Amino acid sequence: MSAQKDCEFLVKRARELVSDDPCAAKAWLITARTLYPTDFNIQYEMYIIERNAERTTSAGRLLYDMFINFPDQPIVWREISVITAALRNDCQDKHAQFLRGLFETLPGRVQCEMLLKATEQCFNTLEKAEMLLLLLKRFPDSVVQHGVNLGETLLDAEVSENLETPINCFRKLFVCDVLPLIINNVDMRLPTSLLQKYILKAAEFYIGYVARGPSSDGPTQGSQDVGSLKSPGVSRASQRYVIDGLSEKSSTVAEPWERLLDILAVVGARCEWQVDKGQRGYGDMLQRVKELCRYLPGLEGDTRSRCCSQVVICASLVLFRSAFLYVSAVQPALFQGLNTLNSGPWILLEDLSSVYSDVEVERGPAKHAHKKRKLADGREKTMSSDDEEGLGKGRGRHILVNKAEMPGWSETLESFRTARESWDLLHSHESLETEFSMICASWKTDNWLWFRIFLTDMIIFQGQYRKALSSLHQMSAVPQPQPGQQSPSGQSSLEHYRALIQQASCHYALGEYRMACEKLLDVVGGLAPPNQEPTKTLDDPSKLKYKPRKGNDVRLLPCTSKAILPFSLQLMLACFKLRAFTDSRDDLSLGHVVVLLQHDWPQGESLFLKAVDKICQQGSFQYENFFNYVTNIDMLEEFAYLRTPDGGRIQLELLPNQGMLIKHHTVTRGITKGVKEDFRLAMERQVSRCGENLFGVLHRFCINEKIIIIQSLP
Repeated sequence: MSAQKDCEFLVKRARELVSDDPCAAKAWLITARTLYPTDFNIQYEMYIIERNAERTTSAGRLLYDMFINFPDQPIVWREISVITAALRNDCQDKHAQFLRGLFETLPGRVQCEMLLKATEQCFNTLEKAEMLLLLLKRFPDSVVQHGVNLGETLLDAEVSENLETPINCFRKLFVCDVLPLIINNVDMRLPTSLLQKYILKAAEFYIGYVARGPSSDGPTQGSQDVGSLKSPGVSRASQRYVIDGLSEKSSTVAEPWERLLDILAVVGARCEWQVDKGQRGYGDMLQRVKELCRYLPGLEGDTRSRCCSQVVICASLVLFRSAFLYVSAVQPALFQGLNTLNSGPWILLEDLSSVYSDVEVERGPAKHAHKKRKLADGREKTMSSDDEEGLGKGRGRHILVNKAEMPGWSETLESFRTARESWDLLHSHESLETEFSMICASWKTDNWLWFRIFLTDMIIFQGQYRKALSSLHQMSAVPQPQPGQQSPSGQSSLEHYRALIQQASCHYALGEYRMACEKLLDVVGGLAPPNQEPTKTLDDPSKLKYKPRKGNDVRLLPCTSKAILPFSLQLMLACFKLRAFTDSRDDLSLGHVVVLLQHDWPQGESLFLKAVDKICQQGSFQYENFFNYVTNIDMLEEFAYLRTPDGGRIQLELLPNQGMLIKHHTVTRGITKGVKEDFRLAMERQVSRCGENLFGVLHRFCINEKIIIIQSLP
């Protein structure tokens, strides 16, 4: 027999004896190896027997021999790839533990060389990077030689794969695994520019990670572009890694904001930033850079450049974190993994607390004795600080919110205030603003819907309504659902309509009442009124009178039909109120005010009585929609009283075509006898409607009279 056939015979004989007599099989192979020391098949068969028997030491020794003597055998590299795969994952099964133990028996020099050569065998960028990362973790000395190259390879892979989002497996591997090894290695000497580049790459990843949009199959594209994982330009193989690399539970990034803070602390020390000892937290960081800004104008050269970079990077991270915390509280549905059951969306609007009390109407003593006044002296109450707080003060403005309705209100308003402070700081010097603008352009923050929401709320708070309207117009350009598509609660439409609601609020603040009502009526037309009115109790904070404040405040309201419909009615009342109570006569506006004052009765009773005084001063009043929409029993009694001798015999034209009816009766002896009878019957019928759902009545008023409401305003 030839030598080849002899080798095959010996290997075959050993295989036949493995199950029945493993010692004999081993003896056959030892003999074969002695006779033919350069035959790969004999040594590989010996390795397989030891590996299957899970004899760690002997299997490791045989693998070492094969790696040294047969480095070009594909089967050897297949075995090494299986072992390195076990080293890379966290699997704890018995076989994986055996493979890791086998690798540990190899000399350190051989382990390092094996991992390096295994890296060269990889053709996929991600697998190659993971293999090299394994080398860096096991042999820290290799970080100096390979760390930066690995980091740059991963960042280049993003570009070559056309990945437009930082939330991908390449960036995750760089930020979460490679970067800590680089910056924590004391032997690394990195230029400041590279360190700053790396901290910004890490910040972009962590911010994008926490702000990714909701998805049913992992973090894919959501409400904002920053949350996207899928890109049409990604190759099929790489897209698999992009998606799978972050959709597995094991790939979840824990405590992203804390991780970012840890990286920032190390990078800051390496860049020789001015940091106080014991400083910890984003709030401390903001206070430190605010102090540095005071010295910025007097600095020059490298010192000024270093100070600018510290201020911009630190203040930017505080800004984006605080803005995220604020928006995640007011609109949690934008983000993946946030609980939206107990905290619905909120919307920042002009505060209308004083809508019932801030108009001085009477020019002299009132001549009309009202039939009755429902409010007793002790029933007017002011919301106390226990029920409502105003934080985020600026230019005399407050953000008002009902504490009982918004859990975590204090943290939310504090986040808003901190974000505004950071924004102002970044725009306090031209050099800071320039660097910050470069970061925003690189990160494409214009595509971050959640950040645009914060910026819009911030400029609304600052009273820059024209600028806010421009931003809101872009956000409301999304196609709106048709009224027939609304859910019974109307909540689905409110998510789309929130920009329109804020536009209405801004137009009102600018005195553009017609535009405000147009936007509001578009929203109200898409809402379904509540099935029944909320129970009004004296102790309900939302129904108590508010203490008027100096300046124009803003308020966070729940973005729900239950809250938005009342707000819309109040805002329309505010739009018509000034017009209705001017010296000139405007019965149509005054009639609209009477209809709208029915909401939240008796809050508006004092304003209603002022309207009655004006009617008495005029001696007549015409509003032909009165019996269509006025169902409040107190108002009906007051208007019935105006027709009596004690009430002043005021001429009321409240019935459709009543003017023609009066003209017809003037040619008869009874003059207005028929008209009086028609009014009495109409009033009796109207009293029977007092039990109707008021929200339903007012909702019909907004829908049916939309054109005339808008035309009533200049």
